[in-house]
Amino acid sequence: MRIVFLGTGGTYPSKLRNVTSIAVQMPGEVLMFDCGEGTQRQLMRSPVSFMKIKKIFISHLHADHFLGLPGLIQSMSLNGREDELLIFGPRGLKENVDAMLSLGYFKSGFEVISRDLRPGAVVDFGDYRVKSVQADHSIPALAFSLEEKARPGKFDVKRAKALGIPEGPMFRRLQEGKVVTVQGKRVTPGMVLGKPRRGRKMVYSGDTKPSDRITALANRADVLIHDCTVDSSHDQLAFDFGHSTAAQAATVAKNAKVRMLFLVHVSPRYEDASVLENEARRIFKNSVVAHDLSEYNVKYPD
Repeated sequence: MRIVFLGTGGTYPSKLRNVTSIAVQMPGEVLMFDCGEGTQRQLMRSPVSFMKIKKIFISHLHADHFLGLPGLIQSMSLNGREDELLIFGPRGLKENVDAMLSLGYFKSGFEVISRDLRPGAVVDFGDYRVKSVQADHSIPALAFSLEEKARPGKFDVKRAKALGIPEGPMFRRLQEGKVVTVQGKRVTPGMVLGKPRRGRKMVYSGDTKPSDRITALANRADVLIHDCTVDSSHDQLAFDFGHSTAAQAATVAKNAKVRMLFLVHVSPRYEDASVLENEARRIFKNSVVAHDLSEYNVKYPD
C-alpha cells in the first residue's frame, strides 16, 4: 500500500500545489481518492500508471475534487483501455459522471460504471473494503476508509515440524488456511498459526469540519489524510465554509489514535505551510503537511 499525493491544495491550483487527488497503489491496481483539475498531468509526473487505476472515490462534487475526471477518462480511452472503471461518490455522482461522458465528440472505449453511495455504505472488494461516512461539509460529502482484511497469524515452524509436517507445499497450504493430512492425522491451520493480524488501514476525510463520525472511522488507522485548509487564526473562515484547521485535524488524529497524519487541501494563501505543520505537531507529533508528488509506504501494523 503506497500513497502518492498527486495534489495537496484546495479551492484552485497554486504555483506550489495542484488541487486534491490521492493515488493508492495496491497489489495489481491503483485506487484514487478525488480527481481535481489537472490530475492527469500530475499522474504523468508521478510513478503511478494511470492505466492501472481501477476505482475512483469522489468525496464531494466541488470542482476542485472531480473536474479532472473527463480528461482522465478520455486519456484512458485514447490509450486503448478496455478494463472497466468504477467511480463512487455521494448523491449526484452518477448523474454528473453520465453528463461528463457526453461532453464533446467523445465515446469511451471502455465501460465507466458510476455509483452513488449512501453514508455508511461499505463496498467489499475481496482483499479489502472501502467504507464511507458522512463528512461535515457545505454540500453532501463523504469520508472514506480503505481497510485490508485480516491476515493469517504468524506461522509457527517449530510447532509444524513437531507435528511431523514436512517443509514445502504443506506449509504453504496451512498458511492459506487449508487443512492437511500427515500420517493419517488432520492438521488444521489453527494448530500452527497464531492469532489473525489486522491489515493496513488508511482514512481520507475529504473536505470537512471536525467530525466525530470521521474520528470513529479513523480509529487506530495507520494513516489519516485530513482536510487542513487554514491555521487556527482563520478558524471562523474554516467553520463558515465547512473546513478544518491544522489544530482541528490534529485533534481528530489524536483522538482516533492513528499512527500518521497527513494534512492536505492547503489553501493557496500559504506559500510556506510550516505554520500548519507546526500547529498540528503541538497536538499530534506525527503530523506532516503533504506535498505534491510525495509518497508514503504504509507498513503493516505490528
